Amino acid sequence: MKQRSPLIFIFITIFVDLLGIGMILPLLPYYVKIVEQTSYPLLADNRALVVGALMASFSLMQFLFAPVLGAVSDRFGRRPVLLLSLLGTGIAYILLGVADSFIGYGASVVLAILFFARILDGITGGNISTAQAYIADITPPEDRAKGLGLIGAAFGLGFMLGPAFGGLLSVIDLNAPAFVAAAITFANVAFGYFMLPESLPAERRTRTPWIQMNPVNRLSGVIGNQSIRPLLLAIVLLNFAFAGLQNNFPVFSDERFGFSPLDNALIFAFIGFIAVVMQGFLLRKLVPQFGEARLTIAGLTLMTMSFGLIANVPEAWMLYPTVGILVMGSSMATPSITSLISRRVSANEQGVTLGGTQAITSLMMVFGPLYAGFVFDAVGMTAPYMSGVVLVAAGTLLMAVTLWPEIVGRTPVSRPTMRLDLDSASAGGQGD
Repeated sequence: MKQRSPLIFIFITIFVDLLGIGMILPLLPYYVKIVEQTSYPLLADNRALVVGALMASFSLMQFLFAPVLGAVSDRFGRRPVLLLSLLGTGIAYILLGVADSFIGYGASVVLAILFFARILDGITGGNISTAQAYIADITPPEDRAKGLGLIGAAFGLGFMLGPAFGGLLSVIDLNAPAFVAAAITFANVAFGYFMLPESLPAERRTRTPWIQMNPVNRLSGVIGNQSIRPLLLAIVLLNFAFAGLQNNFPVFSDERFGFSPLDNALIFAFIGFIAVVMQGFLLRKLVPQFGEARLTIAGLTLMTMSFGLIANVPEAWMLYPTVGILVMGSSMATPSITSLISRRVSANEQGVTLGGTQAITSLMMVFGPLYAGFVFDAVGMTAPYMSGVVLVAAGTLLMAVTLWPEIVGRTPVSRPTMRLDLDSASAGGQGD
């Protein structure tokens, strides 16, 4: 058991992270709705923007602190970073669960607690890179891919089960998912405290200069590369639109169709299921047959169509097939573009390039929800989705021009190993 416990702990850690995100993400608008019902002036016409700001605060903290956690783990070891990050996440869930009990002190106090909880979770939640480093520490090179595959499996399973679990608990009480997520997290802290050994010996620890912890440094390695700029712009467009929809969707479904927390949780569980099936099973069959270039165009085309359909569905049940089309498109386009980017840089640039690409995706998880919330409140509830049509259609056209030689078969189609990449379908990337 002690020999296997490190990998078990890492799997549970990532699973718990994504389970918690999946449980909470569909419920955030309802936490804000409690404040709104107190006739708080700030929320009179800004509910969607506040929900977007809650998501953006979480994503921004992850973007800023993920490299810091990695550097701290290089200096002090992986074990304390993993345990303390889980402890912070558990405390953040407790704060979410107790926030509405402070409504007697004023709506602004409740809102401040909600934001503090999301900020704390973002600061301590960027531990996936530390978990990856732990696996790299304890596995030989020939088994490393298998070990890292556990992270992808935990990622997908957590995001698929989290919304359904949270939705069922919300029937008991809106705060029950937060308390259960906290209990699971604290249980994992106790398990890790007793069963998790340190993976990084003292003689291998390094001190990372503060300048290298600057998350903006991850962007500099990719923005200057002209050969991948069109692909990066496509990443920006589709993730900006998708992140906005992902965060804004519970507000939209509540306003338009009167969705309950359970209704939204079930549709998020459906999103997770489609993403796991697509990226875990179907994509590996589609890539060798069609190639990344064609899958990129097909995926972006499906996304463009689905944004328009979601904005105009007349019945609530129609959201399931339209959202399903969206996730299918994203699951084809995002990993394919990432693979195309990796093929256009040399072997010694892979880490910097893919790290920079992930940083761009993380930033879109900041700006996308803010934009979607703003236009939802200022223009109308369909505005984030109709503007998504324009953004993703622009990305489709850009990719069609850029990848035309590969689309028509003038260049060989590679058959890379596609990995499970749920960054665009999860809450906050954990995504980071």
